[in-house]
Amino acid sequence: METIDPRVLLVQIAERLERLNIPYLVTGGIAVYVWGRPRFTADIDIVVELHESNLSALERALRELGTAGYLDADAMRDALRIGGEFNFIDEQTGIKVDFWMLKNDEFDRQRLSRRVAKTILGKTVYFSSPEDLILSKLRWYKASGSSRQIEDVESIVTISGDRLDFKYVEVWAAKLGCTDIFSEVKNRPKRS
Repeated sequence: METIDPRVLLVQIAERLERLNIPYLVTGGIAVYVWGRPRFTADIDIVVELHESNLSALERALRELGTAGYLDADAMRDALRIGGEFNFIDEQTGIKVDFWMLKNDEFDRQRLSRRVAKTILGKTVYFSSPEDLILSKLRWYKASGSSRQIEDVESIVTISGDRLDFKYVEVWAAKLGCTDIFSEVKNRPKRS
């Protein structure tokens, strides 16, 4: 049985976004893999700064990956209009890519400016910084109560802790209303 490597699809999509000059950052489980403990993730999450002027070009670029993949042009337009997300499902691997629209708020603009280039399969791919990934996970936890978000934060703090800018996280956690959650996670005994 052939192993499916989501990094191949990630690189293909990153190359298309770069070619179209669409700023992006990879977040979610794939980014946790970079900054924390590896864990299974069933999808790829990418935040994009998309505009009406490059919507059709992105649709064409994604369809280049295969005609049998799933992509709904109406869902793309709706995501852009309401600031939501749309999905692309790769025909060869079945991997789902969630494209999240960059919000026009201070935090999203900040995290896009702080994205970090990493080399994946010999290509440059931009990821959320570990600090902004923590903050994003704290926001998701606050909204959903999903324990997976807290597990991811703990993983990032444990693995990347010495390199983290905790002052930055604390300032933004306060702005996002997540100070208590972050303090609790940060002060928990570390698991091995």
